[in-house]
Amino acid sequence: MLSIIVSGCNGHTGRAVVAVADGDPDVSVVAGFDIDPRQLGGFPVFGIPDAFVGAADVVVDFSLPSALDGLLAFGLSRDIPLVLCATGYSDGQIAQIEDAARRIPVFRSGNTSLGINLLVDLVRRACSVLGGAFDVEIVERHHRRKADAPSGTALMIASAAASALPYDAQCTFGRHDRREPREAREIGISSVRGGTIVGEHDVIFAGPHEVLEIKHAAASNEVFARGAIRAAKFLAVVGSPGLYCMGDVLG
Repeated sequence: MLSIIVSGCNGHTGRAVVAVADGDPDVSVVAGFDIDPRQLGGFPVFGIPDAFVGAADVVVDFSLPSALDGLLAFGLSRDIPLVLCATGYSDGQIAQIEDAARRIPVFRSGNTSLGINLLVDLVRRACSVLGGAFDVEIVERHHRRKADAPSGTALMIASAAASALPYDAQCTFGRHDRREPREAREIGISSVRGGTIVGEHDVIFAGPHEVLEIKHAAASNEVFARGAIRAAKFLAVVGSPGLYCMGDVLG
């Protein structure tokens, strides 16, 4: 049985991970990490990773970028793989993650849903076919509690689009401070925050006299939790240090 620690276990998605694990006979949650260390389930919860002294196969993290230092130190000192699903990391933190992945298996993704990862592939394919004839715009919508903007998923989609376009694309985040036509090499990204929207991403390809849209909407955090558990199972058997993504997990 796979023994996992859920970091951010008392948050919305962390609780979804616990629920999915409880329904999986091959997975057991042995502990949780959270800045609010209340015990809401049948496992102990610690305010900091170092307080845990037991054994585990992998850590699944849906907390905040501010928790990264403690998680990396914990994973490296205990030789425990990490599934990192938080968004909003700085460039320096991404460099830290890449450095840690040289010593232990690390999974990182801005979105672990199967549908989003298929959308990313479709966007890459669309950009390779449509080329520079269509403008690319991304609109992402999330709940009012989400702190980072644009979403990690929007940036992941933009990166996939840029990799397939026949020019050096540049992301534009809003245009309220500009009074000029859209430049041909832009990838526009717009963010909406409100209510309880779990996560919606629209990718718009606007060309001469026609528009193509690809859209994904998450109905609950369970889609992210299921993907993260799948990634945890993958890391537990992969063995080799490295930085892995959903493409590796899905094969």
